[in-house]
Formats: sequence, structure tokens, C-alpha cells
Amino acid sequence: MRKVLFVLLTVLSVVCSAGAALAAEKITVAPNVISMIAIGTAIGMGIAAFGCGIGMGFGLRGACEGTARNPDASGKITVTMLIGLAMIESLAIYTLVIDLIILFANPYLK
Repeated sequence: MRKVLFVLLTVLSVVCSAGAALAAEKITVAPNVISMIAIGTAIGMGIAAFGCGIGMGFGLRGACEGTARNPDASGKITVTMLIGLAMIESLAIYTLVIDLIILFANPYLK
């Protein structure tokens, strides 16, 4: 019961303080902030693409080794590999979406 009360009070305090936080004055930014944001998003997308590429390479290597060891199971291995590659690629797509939000819908630059 104590945990539930603590969670409810925490949620209530966050909801009540949101109005004051969002009613702040317009924030002025330095002129070089936009270039720093662009550099940061480029570095973030590069790291995400690098990590996804390494993950896809490991997955493809494992699928090729599995098919070479057991050619009869190539259908199941291929389906599992494609699902895994799609999941890995979704991480790069999520990073791209976040980068685009930071670049074009940044509330601090309005």
C-alpha cells in the first residue's frame, strides 16, 4: 500500500508541475547551437550505423556458418536471419527519427 501511495503522489507532483515547466519564457540560444546540434546528430547517426553494421555482419556470418554446417535447415536459418536483420536495422531507423526530431522539431530553437 505504501508503494502505491508513493507512486500516486509522484505522478500527481509531475502532472501538477508540468504546467509551470511548459509556461516558461522563450529561451534564446547562441548562434552556434544549431551547428553543434547538426554535428551531434551526425555523430550519433554514424555511431548507430556503425553498430548496426557490425551487428548485421555478425548475424550474417552466423547464418552462413549455420547453413554450411546443416544445409537442410537453410530455410529456417534464413527466416530467422531476416527477422534479426530487420530488428537490427530498426535501431538505425529509430536513431534517424530521433536525429530528425532534434534537428527540425527542437523546441528550444523556436
